[in-house]
Amino acid sequence: MTHLFALTVPVLFLLSFLFALLKKVKLYDSFTEGVKGAIPLILSIFPYIATVAMLSCLLEVSGLEKTLARFFQPLFSLLGIPEELAPLLFVKPLSGSGAIAVLSDILSTYGVDSYIAKCACVAYGSSETVFYISAVYFAGMKRKKLPLALFIALLANFLSVVLCCFLCRFI
Repeated sequence: MTHLFALTVPVLFLLSFLFALLKKVKLYDSFTEGVKGAIPLILSIFPYIATVAMLSCLLEVSGLEKTLARFFQPLFSLLGIPEELAPLLFVKPLSGSGAIAVLSDILSTYGVDSYIAKCACVAYGSSETVFYISAVYFAGMKRKKLPLALFIALLANFLSVVLCCFLCRFI
């Protein structure tokens, strides 16, 4: 079954080329036109992505992550969120790869079958890298209501963690 999934993308790629050949599309010219359109997009998104990457590193290195975890601990306890998930909650909106590292650390520290590990896995899967996605979506927009969109996205992320911790109690 794994081999079938591994072949899916190359087969789709090949089928697309075959379809284009049947339609007599100039493949190389179409490909280069697409690349030309991607360069301005990459240049417009790069500053936002670089900012998110730097913020993610600064959050961990500066110790702000631990300070925020201590500050929000009473709220987390009230809502049933284990304090061990705090690093994941703070990193996930900023960095997907940073969140994977935190998740891996949680799994190795508490074991894969622990309540904390289950909560961490569900929280990781049910949330998104809010700032990265916002950077991509809002980079090309002229009218930006970024603060409201960020607030709603971060609130939805947080509520998904509250719900996942509640549901993991029954798993």
